[in-house]
Amino acid sequence: MTNFISNEQIELQKNIAGEVSELLLHRHGNTPKAFVHTYGCQGNVADSERIKGLLSLMGYEMTEEKEEADLILYNTCAIREHAEDRVFGNVGAIKKLKQSNPNLIIALCGCMMQQEHIREKLYKSYPYVDIVFGTHNQYLIPEIFKKYLTRGKRVFSDMTETNPVAEGIPAIRDNSAKAWLPIMYGCDNFCTYCVVPYVRGRERSRKSADIIREFKQIVAEGYKDITLLGQNVNSYGKGLDEDINFSKLIRQLNDIPGDFTIRFMTSHPKDCTKELIDTIAECEKASKHIHLPVQSGNNRVLKEMNRRYTREKYLELINYAKEKIEGLSLTSDIIVGFPGETYEEFSDTLSLIKEVGYTSLFTFIFSSRKGTKASLMDDPVPYEEKNKWFKELCDLQESIAANHSAEMKGKTYRVLCEGDSKTLDGYLAGRTDGNVIIEFPSDDKSLIGKFCRVKVTEPLNWLVRGELINDNH
Repeated sequence: MTNFISNEQIELQKNIAGEVSELLLHRHGNTPKAFVHTYGCQGNVADSERIKGLLSLMGYEMTEEKEEADLILYNTCAIREHAEDRVFGNVGAIKKLKQSNPNLIIALCGCMMQQEHIREKLYKSYPYVDIVFGTHNQYLIPEIFKKYLTRGKRVFSDMTETNPVAEGIPAIRDNSAKAWLPIMYGCDNFCTYCVVPYVRGRERSRKSADIIREFKQIVAEGYKDITLLGQNVNSYGKGLDEDINFSKLIRQLNDIPGDFTIRFMTSHPKDCTKELIDTIAECEKASKHIHLPVQSGNNRVLKEMNRRYTREKYLELINYAKEKIEGLSLTSDIIVGFPGETYEEFSDTLSLIKEVGYTSLFTFIFSSRKGTKASLMDDPVPYEEKNKWFKELCDLQESIAANHSAEMKGKTYRVLCEGDSKTLDGYLAGRTDGNVIIEFPSDDKSLIGKFCRVKVTEPLNWLVRGELINDNH
């Protein structure tokens, strides 16, 4: 049963935020500044936007410069070892800032903080870390900060999982064109390689009325690209006392007046239905891009991963989607070198990639996560060999992506301009409905956050370049 935080509890936190604001003003003598850095997935980005909303209620101004910050907060990710290493490296690097500014508050939150061995390491080896909280008690940030400021002692908050859903938390969004909208939290799938159910808890969905209310607000604020978020959006609605599922939710959002695109992630193949595919095909505002992580193309490996679908079932869904959705763009996640995987089994993944023809892939060499079943499996293939497989996969996908880009040449696409190009000066960049990045020459900053039409002139492997047709669409 989902634990919904009461309006009274949220109002209490907002009142405490006002008290914290006074304490911080006394502590710093002027308006304090907060530096917030996010690691990991879009779910973490959405969490950070709400964390910033609460920090703002507490009197903080946001800054992009650690050196001028009165609060440095890292929202962490536990999905891969590399992400954890980066966090510890950066926490170690800011020790000097704490030494030069004793009033600096250092806080860590997010998925890493839900792991007891991580918390113990931080407590023993990083004494200058002041505040630690997890994924389940972010709405209590004002209370946590008040405790630290009034007691003057480190606060490592209780990690007891209560699986709350808190509504009414303000958000400071990072992007002027794109908005992230969580619709559910947690995961019940327990894939053998994944730590998410242990750090994010079990699945719980937001009430559809709350989602629709926030969605309408986002549209009213002018956002054109709205992504529905969840560890497994396909299971949305389970446990709610209303007749709702993910397909029905998309149809309700599609009926809201306005010019916008609905996206979603992440989607689990075992819960992906033909009903959902039909919904995407029939809803004009639903993006024709589907991210459907397959992880492996071999049935034995999929079983060891506890994915609960077969290669054949996955391809059946893909073929149905190709038949129903015009202009479909497909992306996926692939794990290379799962424990016990042979090259012959990996070859099945290569053949599936060829058959599907993904627009792009997110590919990773297996990373063992403490507490998962996969961490206990025999893993005889050396990393160097897995890296060769990884390169082979990347080379294959690069050629497929190049073909996709070549097919786009000469065609005109509706593009949401997101901002300046990251690769070329004097260029703007945006995404097609199919989530392909397009760069085009323009110095007209008024286009940012608006839809425009761009004709592709130069296909590249991972993006395309083009020319602006008009800005009136």
